[in-house]
Amino acid sequence: MCQVDEEYNGQLDHRVTPRVSKKCVKCKENTTVLIIRAGDAFCRGCFKEYFIHKFRAMLGKNRVIFPGEKVLLAVSGGPASSSMLSQVQEGLSRDAPKKLRFVPGIIYIDEGGASGQSMEERKRAVAQLESVFRDTNYHYHIVHLEQVLSLPSSVLEAGSSATEKPQTGLSYKAAVDHFIQTRKNQNQHPDLSVENAQSHLSSLSMQEVQNGVTSPITPEQTQALQRLFASVRTLTAKEDLLLTLRQHLILHTARTQAYTKVMMGDSCSRLAIKLLSNISLGRGALLATDTGFSDPRYGDVVIVRPMRDYSSKEIAYYNRMFDIPSVFIPGLDSKAQDKASIQRLTESFVTKLQTDFPSTVSTIYRTSEKLHTACPPQNTNTQLSAKCLLCVCALDTKLEEFSAYQATLISEQLSQRRGPGPECTPGTAAAPGSPPASSAGQGHSSGEGQSQGCETGEGGCCSSKEPETVDLKSLLCYSCRLTIKDMTALDALPQYILSEAERRRRSQMREEISEFLLDEEEDEAIPRVNGSL
Repeated sequence: MCQVDEEYNGQLDHRVTPRVSKKCVKCKENTTVLIIRAGDAFCRGCFKEYFIHKFRAMLGKNRVIFPGEKVLLAVSGGPASSSMLSQVQEGLSRDAPKKLRFVPGIIYIDEGGASGQSMEERKRAVAQLESVFRDTNYHYHIVHLEQVLSLPSSVLEAGSSATEKPQTGLSYKAAVDHFIQTRKNQNQHPDLSVENAQSHLSSLSMQEVQNGVTSPITPEQTQALQRLFASVRTLTAKEDLLLTLRQHLILHTARTQAYTKVMMGDSCSRLAIKLLSNISLGRGALLATDTGFSDPRYGDVVIVRPMRDYSSKEIAYYNRMFDIPSVFIPGLDSKAQDKASIQRLTESFVTKLQTDFPSTVSTIYRTSEKLHTACPPQNTNTQLSAKCLLCVCALDTKLEEFSAYQATLISEQLSQRRGPGPECTPGTAAAPGSPPASSAGQGHSSGEGQSQGCETGEGGCCSSKEPETVDLKSLLCYSCRLTIKDMTALDALPQYILSEAERRRRSQMREEISEFLLDEEEDEAIPRVNGSL
């Protein structure tokens, strides 16, 4: 064994830690105040310019947001979304060298009913965020998660594509020229300037939002929402369901308020965690849509992620140095253990690995940039039956017969094959060829049912049927099927989801029997033929 006091102890080489330069790497003059990565040491002024430039470069490189468009900023109160709101304020200020040209709005989804917060805690959080929103003078919307129970079924339908501007119908450059010409015409009339119009809209929006906040939600709606999340067994499925309902509320608000783009505050670190967790949840075919800069799955409303180049470390430094306000609001996974859900475990794994290997998040993020979906592009011509009922993505379950997914279904059906007595659990499909539980139970209870048939009204196929439950599995992608499978009661879902599922099921049945239906002309010709005979 080697000893410390041996003769060669003094000859051991000591590791020399490299010293970071005390001067800023950009201006070479000011003193360094923070180090983002090894070799990236910035002073205060250069770091602010670097942070602002990265945000505008992301928007300018993609050219998704056209001048004059209404853009809805999804702000949750966290560091990333609060920093995004600050960047939009910086870009729309009069002192900005290259001003942003869109009209912003803010939305906040109050999820306290799902996470078990009291009404006092929810009001306190809303009041803090409302004070931040008022300082921006932007139109803002505060929506409670309970309002998802009263959404129309049209929220699950894709609207007309918003990739082209209806005013010009041409490219981005033509839209910019049209916007500049409009500004020149408005400058000739100071009373109709854009600044006055925005301030007028802001003053009107304050009254609308205050009226919306003062109307409280009913306890029945909160209880129905709590029953919905209580019917989900695992935290993994609860977080996935919460994400879906939140997207539906944001989409409905954007459509009703004429917003064509929605900005999300997903950072580079959050997208790296989301990529790995989505692979574990069976959303591998939808990674390009879930983690890309733009998400056009809804057609008329496009989701953009301008903060996807920022790490959580950069955002934390910027918010701390420049006093960007943020509000901590506990969620479903607050104070949960690392192994409580797949999302929580993935987050713990990535953050701990990032501590020892600083290039972990950037490597995962760069991998996500190279992903492209193999599904056909989403547009309004795509049939609703080819899209998932919940996430509105292209179905990844309609594959060829010899595939890994079909093998998984066969294994699941064989493992769940049971006798005629027990009933199937909600959300799971019965084994092929097995009789329904209700009809099997009637056969055991009385032996007269089979002999009487449909005419007697007892025990027949057309009498005393139990209400049919809507089959959701055929309308969902693989990941959403796993979420629904963890639910104990499907009737707890919002009514707009069940109504749309029933409508799509009837539409599919009509397409299946369309070959056997008579046209109107053939139907009118039948009496004449019979009369001639």
